[in-house]
Amino acid sequence: MTLKQLQIGQRAKITKVGGEGALRQHFLDMGVIPGAKVSVVKLAPMGDPMEIEIHGYRLTLRLSEAEQIDIEKISGEEDADKGEAISFKTAHPGLGESGIFHQKEHENPVPEGTVLTFALVGNQNSGKTTLFNQLTGSKQHVGNFPGVTVDRKDGEIRGYKNTMVTDLPGIYSMSPYTSEEIVSRNHVLNEKPCAIINIVDVTNIERNLYLTMQLLEMGIPTVVALNMMDELTGNGGAVDINAMEKELGTPVVPIAAAKNEGVDELISHAIHIAKYQEKPVEQDFCSKEDKGGAVHQCLHAVMHMIDDHAQAAGIPIRFAASKVVEGDKLIIDKLGLDDNEKDALEHIVSQMEKESGLDRSAAIADMRFSFIRRVCKTCVKKPKESKEKARSNQIDKILTGKYTAIPVFVLIMALVFFLTFNVIGAFFQGLLEDAIGFITGKVDLFLQATNVNEVLRGLIVEGIFEGVGSVLSFLPIIVTLFFFLSLMEDSGYIARVAFVMDKLLRKIGLSGRSIVPLLIGFGCTVPAVMSTRTLPSDRDRKMTIVLTPFMSCTAKLPIYAFFVNAFFPGKGGFIMTGLYLLGILTGIMFALLSKKTVFKGEAVPFVMELPNYRLPSPRSVCQLLWEKSKDFIQKAFSIIFFATIIVWILSNFDPYFNLVSDSQQSIMARISSFIVPLFTPLGMGDWRICTSLVSGFIAKESVVSTMGILFEGDVAGALTPVTAATLLVFSLLYTPCVAAVASIKRELGKKWALGVVLWQCAVAWIVALVVRLVLMLFM
Repeated sequence: MTLKQLQIGQRAKITKVGGEGALRQHFLDMGVIPGAKVSVVKLAPMGDPMEIEIHGYRLTLRLSEAEQIDIEKISGEEDADKGEAISFKTAHPGLGESGIFHQKEHENPVPEGTVLTFALVGNQNSGKTTLFNQLTGSKQHVGNFPGVTVDRKDGEIRGYKNTMVTDLPGIYSMSPYTSEEIVSRNHVLNEKPCAIINIVDVTNIERNLYLTMQLLEMGIPTVVALNMMDELTGNGGAVDINAMEKELGTPVVPIAAAKNEGVDELISHAIHIAKYQEKPVEQDFCSKEDKGGAVHQCLHAVMHMIDDHAQAAGIPIRFAASKVVEGDKLIIDKLGLDDNEKDALEHIVSQMEKESGLDRSAAIADMRFSFIRRVCKTCVKKPKESKEKARSNQIDKILTGKYTAIPVFVLIMALVFFLTFNVIGAFFQGLLEDAIGFITGKVDLFLQATNVNEVLRGLIVEGIFEGVGSVLSFLPIIVTLFFFLSLMEDSGYIARVAFVMDKLLRKIGLSGRSIVPLLIGFGCTVPAVMSTRTLPSDRDRKMTIVLTPFMSCTAKLPIYAFFVNAFFPGKGGFIMTGLYLLGILTGIMFALLSKKTVFKGEAVPFVMELPNYRLPSPRSVCQLLWEKSKDFIQKAFSIIFFATIIVWILSNFDPYFNLVSDSQQSIMARISSFIVPLFTPLGMGDWRICTSLVSGFIAKESVVSTMGILFEGDVAGALTPVTAATLLVFSLLYTPCVAAVASIKRELGKKWALGVVLWQCAVAWIVALVVRLVLMLFM
């Protein structure tokens, strides 16, 4: 019987994990191992993927992967796994204690003035970025989706000079499955921080301690931060901290990062172990009793054989040995073993597999989880079902229900757009427009009263105030949209959207995880491109990056809002929704074409943890809104400011820098005349339109300000509704801004970045032409 055949609510014990390669290793690292108990929670609305519960946390996988996992059903008696309640005889040591983990005779202090470097390492969605913000005072965005951190971030610990803590992307183990996991592993292995701060989600402690064991094997001073202790204790659970310190051989500190509880004590431990280089106590995680001692004997034999190679390569011996047994090719290559040594190692591993009854990868994973179970049995009092989990189950009945998930998602997105463009955003936009108009009028009157030169007055009023002001007035719309996107991400809903949409996205060649970068693309293409690093497949990463520009970013909102107000008043919500849907449909058509040509192959397997729903942190939401507002204002007063000045000068002077009365004699008109023939079939053969679109490559928001300058504020009188609609469609689909292109270049290289620019323009031209021809039949 396979996991695919297990019904919702039924429980079983895993007997065999099939498959091969990195995906199988990833499953093993996440606790999908022989002997583990598993239950099916639910199926996605389309019947695939499925959500399972294992080791107390929830994981999603497709039916095709579940079919490779053999199981046997278990009865109620076999299912009993409550464990005995433990009593706590000692309190957690206070600050500055002289306990067994701060023995003076083992200290090896670093030279005075040395910068103490720390690696903040932990599972995805364990509160790592929240802790980083508490440690450093940084203001990174905190989400509730696996993989919020997609790049390493550095910061100094508050109040401690000569310190540097690095927030690494979340990983489940030191067996790299995605590009972000490679970043984290390489940092620890190659840059060798003074100490590791290992953050552990104590509500999912068994899964989290798997990574902890691998970090302890590396022999780097480590402090374990048990995060979310408030949730554990609030649900009747507890941890014997002293007993866990003894079991792990390293300091353990309970914290609640979101509430800033226990963080000061954590810093004290971290600074101490880094300064005095107090490494974890060396110990065998492999018991001589487990599997007849087969794994224990194998690991020690391998350690003896590769000792000199590991020292030469600078890889901790215990970590290297476990990776060699697993068959980690990257580590084996670094060790530089000759063929005879490799053959001898294979013989040792084969003997272990024969004696243990498990293959090499499963045997190491089983060894680690066996140790973790012993630690948890001794040190952890399991909580009753948490309030957060019970609440998530109730919410999921609607948001991931078979008949409600997709309609609710469509309704939520429609409501977001309606509130953004017709209610909240539109209201505040009107207020800001009035304020900008009032200030512009007062400045104009002042300049006239002081007899300022007409050219300078025109530059200030028409070029700067009207140009920049027209863009700045759209700030409320952008902030409102980011507000709703932040609520969806922080609450954990976007992770559910990925689960619900996986089967649908698979039809166009992607996995459900790709929905996250695509949704972020509605905010900004730059972070959307960066967030594709969470995707484990190079093919999926490239395909998702290429499709992301089809998702209309908030920088285009000023264009849409301007033309809707000028040509289609009262129809804002309808037209905006139509534009977003057109971008999505065009992206789907492009994906269907490219998956049979450029991106041949199957989508990456869908393996993802579904976090509990959490109330979004007001601080996190406000922080994100402030950052986006600041970025937009900085762009308005930097790139757009200079762009409007340049456009005004080029459109008001001829090549000899004489002031022109007719803008068609200007420098800008002559430059734009070269591309006018390309836009003539679209009904946009006006040099002013072409100039505005070119300025949009610098920043999309500048399209509106440039048009306002060139058309002298009378765009509505110069264009027809058909031309306006065609221009809207072209603006929706043509090349992303230079910042987005730069991010694509950084991720994929120059050729891909140039390719995105060219085919986005080509697609935009074709779709805009079709729309124009259709509209001409009815208007």
